[in-house]
Amino acid sequence: MARYTDDSRERVRDAVDFVELVGARTELKPAGVRRLTGLCPFHDERTPSFGIDPVEKLYHCFGCGVGGDLFKFAMETEGLDFASALEALAERAGIELERDAEDPRDAERRAQRDRLLALLERTAAYYVRVLWESSEAAPAREYLAGRGLEEDVLREFRVGFSPRSWDRVIRASHGAGYSDAELLAAGLASRRREGAGLLDRFRGRIMFPLADAKGHVLGFGARTLTAEDQPKYLNTSDSELFHKGSLVYGADLARAAAARSGRLVLVEGYTDVIALRQAGIPETVCSMGTALTERQLDALKRLTPRVLLCQDPDAAGQEAVAKGKDAIRVFNEGHHLRGFDLRVVRLPPGQDPADVVVRDGAAAMRALLETSVPVARFEVERALEAGALGTPEGRDDALRAVAPIVGRLEPGPLQYDLIQLIANRLQMPESMTSEALQRAPRSNGRSSGTAPAPPARLMTSVDKREDTERAFLARCLAIKEAGRRALEEMDVDASFSLELTRRAAHYLTEHLEHPGQSLPEGADDLARLVAELVIRAGDLVADPAALEIERLQLDKNRLDREIAAAQRSGEPVTALAGERQRVQDAIRHLLV
Repeated sequence: MARYTDDSRERVRDAVDFVELVGARTELKPAGVRRLTGLCPFHDERTPSFGIDPVEKLYHCFGCGVGGDLFKFAMETEGLDFASALEALAERAGIELERDAEDPRDAERRAQRDRLLALLERTAAYYVRVLWESSEAAPAREYLAGRGLEEDVLREFRVGFSPRSWDRVIRASHGAGYSDAELLAAGLASRRREGAGLLDRFRGRIMFPLADAKGHVLGFGARTLTAEDQPKYLNTSDSELFHKGSLVYGADLARAAAARSGRLVLVEGYTDVIALRQAGIPETVCSMGTALTERQLDALKRLTPRVLLCQDPDAAGQEAVAKGKDAIRVFNEGHHLRGFDLRVVRLPPGQDPADVVVRDGAAAMRALLETSVPVARFEVERALEAGALGTPEGRDDALRAVAPIVGRLEPGPLQYDLIQLIANRLQMPESMTSEALQRAPRSNGRSSGTAPAPPARLMTSVDKREDTERAFLARCLAIKEAGRRALEEMDVDASFSLELTRRAAHYLTEHLEHPGQSLPEGADDLARLVAELVIRAGDLVADPAALEIERLQLDKNRLDREIAAAQRSGEPVTALAGERQRVQDAIRHLLV
């Protein structure tokens, strides 16, 4: 059940000035009666391919494919979930939100979650007091100072210290009215191995609160100060409240800076995040030492499409780059996400970002970030460095290793730059290098582990049908009275062959007049398509003949499918073929 009423959501939609909201991210210019265009805030471009409809409050980029309504825009640009975006826009517009009536069980679960969040917040505040006020925490303060970290930025991240006492947090929480069950659910306590009762889970460690995008503490990462206390890092265990694979450390503090700068800096450690923020690079986050998960990539994409991956150029760092690259490839394939730009920053050997700041200063770290290269270039450089380029056999091996990397790129400046780089390193003419790369086998036991380049994508009959179906719906929006009649008179399920365009047709049948005002929450694919159709319609002339041509083309495609089905089942097709010819003649007549 929705958290807030539909009426609340629509009042927020009506109140928000969409031009002002989007204009804060990119300069908009008129491009028609109901269309504004600008450079896309979600990917780098020099020619505007991004457009908005200020009345329907929808946006779409024809370059990277993003799109949706004003709530989706706030979610994507500010790294928020739907409820948070709604709350933020309501606050901006001065609208008081009304909560839906909740099922008693849902209300109870929300109340329990709120109590756990309050428990974690008070515990985080307690750990901060211990760090700065307790003599027991002196070694922790010395360690953090040795990393070059100052008190004000540590307080900003709410870094704390857990005392070595067995039950300090348990006793304080009991005194505040929290139960053993709540302490266990929050991950703050564990059961004794012998006997009854609980123990504080974190003791004698530096505490790094792990928060969601809204800054709510969901758990902790805890670093030991002594070699005797193992493991070195102890995290809150995964639970109904805490999922480490969903969180990106520092995202709550980096969100605004990432939106301004158009990038994120992804490092490996908590102290690296803090050091870079202190150094004037506040758009820094970390994946907490784990391989990137799809949920973390989704969190990163909500913040910005460009991520600079900072890694030590040793084997472990290169492996981390490979894992990040592979995770993004899988994520793109599974979610059809385009425009995620992962770049690699090579750090000096043996140094992490905090080391660079301490030894060489903040300016040196900022300069290193400017040297970031696309993942493809990093992979090519890595393969060439690993090759024995002094022999013909070694150069052949290097060609086989880099061929799939270059082959998966679209023809363009990056691919050409890499061909030049390879030619120079192998001391071969560019033309010969390009030809050799095309001939080289796409896999090799000594390659860099890159997946073989996919074959060039060809336009299929399915793609052509989808183009026709989208073109018809855009025409319906461009000339709404005739479009409404066309939609009402046709059999939508038979006329539309693809599930998404069929859903859009059903939706527009009911909402053609104001397509941006009733988009269902969570239906991102439908919202993107409707936004695209509205923006595309803004460029079309209200031409009834063009609408009729597209409708007839839908009929012809439907008949083609019915003829193919009849042929497969051995049924006669004479009547269907005659009907198809009549449709084709009607199209020719309108085109004359």
